[in-house]
Amino acid sequence: MLSEFLKYLELELNRSRLTADAYGRDLRELAAFLGKDDDITDASSITTTDIRRWLADMARNGLSPRSLRRKTQAARAFFRWIQKQGQITSNPASEVQLAKIGRKLPEFVREQEMEDLLDQPVLGGDPALNIRNKLIINILYSCGIRRDELAKITDADIDFHTKEIRVHGKRDKTRIIPVADRLLNEIKEWQTIRDGLYSFSRPAPLICSKKGRLSGRAIYEIVHKLLLTTGATHKSPHSLRHTFATSLLNSGAEINSVKELLGHASLQSTQIYTHLTFSDMKRAYESAHPRCRNKDHEDNSAE
Repeated sequence: MLSEFLKYLELELNRSRLTADAYGRDLRELAAFLGKDDDITDASSITTTDIRRWLADMARNGLSPRSLRRKTQAARAFFRWIQKQGQITSNPASEVQLAKIGRKLPEFVREQEMEDLLDQPVLGGDPALNIRNKLIINILYSCGIRRDELAKITDADIDFHTKEIRVHGKRDKTRIIPVADRLLNEIKEWQTIRDGLYSFSRPAPLICSKKGRLSGRAIYEIVHKLLLTTGATHKSPHSLRHTFATSLLNSGAEINSVKELLGHASLQSTQIYTHLTFSDMKRAYESAHPRCRNKDHEDNSAE
């Protein structure tokens, strides 16, 4: 039964393999807790109380609210599917409350640090690969795409005439990202170097090594190393995606446009960046406004 549900997730709901794998692990843990077989063939006997006991046991053992939330969602989806099959009349997981999680503001790299990083040459190592590595940073920062989306880009996705890149996002959704002339010139420079180093069938992967396109993990390691010179807390490709969104909103970009550029399914995912920019504005106000400065000075004098 569980194996059929996981196929349904991937083939009919078009969920990623990572999501299906995570849900599978969660539901097998539920089965083990309740003494059921791995395929949960007698799922109809599982009650709301059973699911709550399972979650409470994991909470007592220190599982994070985020993980508890995902496991609840896995159970809800599984029993919703069973209900559609006509095997149960109600979903026992629907009454289980989702764990509340505090939403952290995304980490980003300061604009001046990014400009300094992109303006300075990368020292040491292979000069050709240094050009590629800086291009990786520049595309992530200038386009706001995910590392796996960058890994998928081929020459066929780049239109030098319209100055656009076609990005293949989650669930096979594509979107178009505008590209500045300066970045297009850097892409052309790397393509010329790449074609002199490697021989690939067409269309060739843009970000690659002699073995073919770089993996998301390899891109992460390159970005992490280059961001060591910055003060960013999290030195990752996703930090550059956050930086892209924050820079646009700070410069007055309309939030729906930022949503489309990021490839977010809902505006809620993009709105977190408005909280981030508001936090920056609040800090700037508190440090710069004369009434705030005077108050601090009066407080210190009183001591």
